[in-house]
Amino acid sequence: MANLASVSKPGKFSSRNSSLGDRIFDIVIYTVLTLLMIVTLYPFINTLAISFNSAGDSIKGGIHLWPRQFSLENYKFVFNENTVYTATLISVLRSVIGTVVTVFASAMVAYTISRPDYVLRKFITIAFIITMYINGGLIPNFLLIRDLGLLDSFWVYILPGVIGVFNLIIIRSFIEQLPDSILESARIDGAGDFRTFVNIVFPLCLPVLATVALFSTVSQWNSWFDVFLYNSSNEHLSTLQYELQKILQNSNTTSSAESGFANSGAEAMKVSPLSIRATMTIVASVPMIIIYPFLQKYFVKGMTVGGVKG
Repeated sequence: MANLASVSKPGKFSSRNSSLGDRIFDIVIYTVLTLLMIVTLYPFINTLAISFNSAGDSIKGGIHLWPRQFSLENYKFVFNENTVYTATLISVLRSVIGTVVTVFASAMVAYTISRPDYVLRKFITIAFIITMYINGGLIPNFLLIRDLGLLDSFWVYILPGVIGVFNLIIIRSFIEQLPDSILESARIDGAGDFRTFVNIVFPLCLPVLATVALFSTVSQWNSWFDVFLYNSSNEHLSTLQYELQKILQNSNTTSSAESGFANSGAEAMKVSPLSIRATMTIVASVPMIIIYPFLQKYFVKGMTVGGVKG
């Protein structure tokens, strides 16, 4: 009995030490994650507070997590601009159409170069990868877009970025991990390549396709430089991000602020460059914040499985 007691005591002691160590580790992890969350959320919350604060009071500074003088004048000013509604519609259309086209086209190409029986799979893969490191430059790209007749066109937002090499590699890695028996059974049943892709491969790739869709949507929604290059003269094809960029650029100078943000002395007290920048940032960020929670679980699974080849 004494031996049993002597044996059991160290076991209890080591178990308590292990439990204490796990608790300390959990406390450290939760503390670090909490601090990281605070550091990440503070800029957004601060911007949100400034956007709902009175413009004249915002200039004084000292606003952190809550507006000091609550006001909706900043949002009234932004949504009184007629170009905002048209630009928002164009941004939504290019994000939706661009994402659908990019995901489907990238998935088809990824499926093609993932098949071992495709003779040119290595050559095409290398050709795609080279484009990640070698680019023709701004002027050749502009001349190409002009010769293709895409200037002052909505499709200039969609067609040049249909295939993204990074997205292609992620999808291909995911497809290569699918069991070959599933594809073989489809061929035995008489299904062709396109039917196999649509009915079998595409549904099985939903996690990684959701990841690529999130990448594509964020890229399309935040893009503004292509608008500046190809459609700056056409206000009907301007996007929300481009309008935001113009407002941010104009707000950096006092003269543009006086002419662009205030037409009278009374209105000058309602808005300011600082408040307009904060308001436009919130308006442009809200759609992505709403979309992300619906794709988060697919995003994590797609990046984990598609990014690492087993």
